[in-house]
Amino acid sequence: MVTDDGKLIGRNTDGVGFRDSLAEHVDISRFKSGTVLVLGAGGAAKAIVHAATEMGFSKILLCNRTRTRADQLAHHVGGNTEVLDWDNRGDVLGQVDLLVNTTSLGMTGQAALIMPLEGLKKEAVVTDIVYVPLETDLLRSAREKGHVAVDGLGMLLHQAKAGFEAWFGVKPEVDKDLRDFVLKGLKK
Repeated sequence: MVTDDGKLIGRNTDGVGFRDSLAEHVDISRFKSGTVLVLGAGGAAKAIVHAATEMGFSKILLCNRTRTRADQLAHHVGGNTEVLDWDNRGDVLGQVDLLVNTTSLGMTGQAALIMPLEGLKKEAVVTDIVYVPLETDLLRSAREKGHVAVDGLGMLLHQAKAGFEAWFGVKPEVDKDLRDFVLKGLKK
């Protein structure tokens, strides 16, 4: 929450955090007219779907363990969004340019995300918003198969940057020192 002329304004920085983190690793203009597969349908997924729309993706595929939640998000977003059943998430990998896990699956203390990457386009990028552990099984598998893999810590740092700027009017730099500082704190 920030104030604007004495009024409280709520902002979500997940989308900008996601986009800016991704831009650290790849030229995001490559995704114009591309296809993104988003696993999950919670608050972060909603922000990431909006960011994907702003980035120019022509097709957004949503897949959630509870189909109803994915249907609700697709209805909210509208347009170029299509919902898949959870069990069919691997069937579309040949058309996916960006795969994003927004679920808690794979996070420390949670069940593993079972997501075989066979069939995923060679040039596809894989990202996971989980940052504990920093390298999830999904990201490890993607790297082993030669994909660019983006961990969730960058999203956390970039959304914090946007929040800090909104609160204090100063835009901090997300750099290696900040990343290392936060990683050190996560290991405690």
